[in-house]
Amino acid sequence: MKDIKAVIFDMDGVLIDSEPCYLQFNLDFALTKNPRVTIDQLYGMVGASKEDAWTVFAQAIDNGQTWEELRDEYRASIDAFSQMDYRAIFRHEAVDVLKLLKERGYPLALASSTQTDIIMRVLNENDIACYFDLVVSGRQFKQSKPNPEIYFYTAGKLKVSPAECLVIEDSTLGITAASRAGMTVAALIDDRFGFDRSLAHYEIRNLGEIPGLPPLSLN
Repeated sequence: MKDIKAVIFDMDGVLIDSEPCYLQFNLDFALTKNPRVTIDQLYGMVGASKEDAWTVFAQAIDNGQTWEELRDEYRASIDAFSQMDYRAIFRHEAVDVLKLLKERGYPLALASSTQTDIIMRVLNENDIACYFDLVVSGRQFKQSKPNPEIYFYTAGKLKVSPAECLVIEDSTLGITAASRAGMTVAALIDDRFGFDRSLAHYEIRNLGEIPGLPPLSLN
């Protein structure tokens, strides 16, 4: 394992505990289509690309509508982003972690599947935009996680090799993407959604454990 020269954070599920909130919006809409749908049928939406997430949704609904039709109908009736209080679901220990990593000289990046305007809203509302040298949205790429493209791109922009990056992820898809990129992966434990963390090098229960991880504590 090479020395770590940069740290990359996912956003949803890592910096903010947003996934249960978004899932609840999805479930409320799903129940208007099929009252037998359960929230565990929608877990596959977490961390997935737009098409993959809504394909999971369409399969759960099973009412003959395409994923595009369901997505468009959802968007026309529900604006989940505008209803989110990103300060209320922010993991406040992130501030001290980001500050310490910057003091240690690590370049920091955010690589999220979420659209750029929402990413910047989260960062600005929680006063942490100043800590990140680079912000990357999965919407910039043809394929989202688990495709590793977003992580290869991020490493290139930071001018480090993928093997020199530590990634903080939580979901199966995110962990898989970082692993496929050849990066060191620390998985934030979240047992609510059945995530597979088997590809992660480390497991942490809160962000405060990051500075003490072996590849960082040696520097």
